[in-house]
Amino acid sequence: MRDTAATTIPSRLLDWYDRHARDLPWRIPPHSGARPDPYRIWLSEVMLQQTTVAAVKAYFHRFTTRWPDVQALAAADDADVMAEWAGLGYYARARNLLKCARAVAARGGFPDTREGLQGLPGIGPYTSAAIAAIAFDHPETVVDGNVERVMARLFDEHTPLPAAKPVLTALAANLTPALRAGDYAQAVMDLGATVCTPRSPACGICPLMGDCAARVAGTAAMLPQKSRKAPKPVRLGTAYVGRRVDGAWLLERRPESGLLGGMLGWPGSAWAEMPPASVPPVAADWHPLGGEVRHTFTHFHLRLTLEVAHLPMTAQGLFVPAQDFTPTALPTVMRKAHTLAAPYFTRP
Repeated sequence: MRDTAATTIPSRLLDWYDRHARDLPWRIPPHSGARPDPYRIWLSEVMLQQTTVAAVKAYFHRFTTRWPDVQALAAADDADVMAEWAGLGYYARARNLLKCARAVAARGGFPDTREGLQGLPGIGPYTSAAIAAIAFDHPETVVDGNVERVMARLFDEHTPLPAAKPVLTALAANLTPALRAGDYAQAVMDLGATVCTPRSPACGICPLMGDCAARVAGTAAMLPQKSRKAPKPVRLGTAYVGRRVDGAWLLERRPESGLLGGMLGWPGSAWAEMPPASVPPVAADWHPLGGEVRHTFTHFHLRLTLEVAHLPMTAQGLFVPAQDFTPTALPTVMRKAHTLAAPYFTRP
């Protein structure tokens, strides 16, 4: 890449962003004169981890309607926040969200530096850089999957991910401008999301097409290279879906640490690669239900067999009355189990 071109890439990309910036609910349009709200930037960045923009929009709207600022979120009940988060996955994010909100409220606001932000619960290098750049316009380098893809193609970098991360971060840092750093960070992400897409990149309309080494080499569509992932193991388990004769559902709250930490779900066995031993949560006439629940987590596939039972009024446990039970407040795997088991309880 020519040195002169490297110095003009940020300005040309910002010109493109000024015309084509995505309209996102947490974003301040370029040249609007308004300052981004650190609370909204932080909330969106936490939600967007491992999740798509399309999936996050509705959650972001609900959160900011119910808790419009960090003080409101800090005062929220844990169970309410976890219920609103249900379906977004990676539930440790929701627990850290509350811890961070309370820490920020206690100190009177968000710190405005990457170092200060990274000292808060749940904020790592990427999120701290994103908030510092977008909310406070510090010249921090923000590198997500979109940015990695743009850099790999722009410089025709063939080192496979994840080993390429330091290389791509250094390349991105060399292009990060001192001015309008927040807009620039969002511009690169927008370019990756809308033009320099994983499949069939629209090179013909890219503002950086004249400087893209991979376009010249004809390798854009194959970049970034990725190391082959090991196949995910399959874990097995049993879930017990029980309903009392008055319509209340038997649930349990999972431990704070670990998968689905702090969330409500169906009682059940451990999840293991060999069929684990399982003991029903209460004495009842439990029946195996045909079919199974299948769900994929980051590191494994889960297959759950279901046991169902009508429970007597004398049964002990955490029962949620029918009028208070909301399946959408359950994590996705538990919601799948409810969908499969619910017809059993409506049969005559």
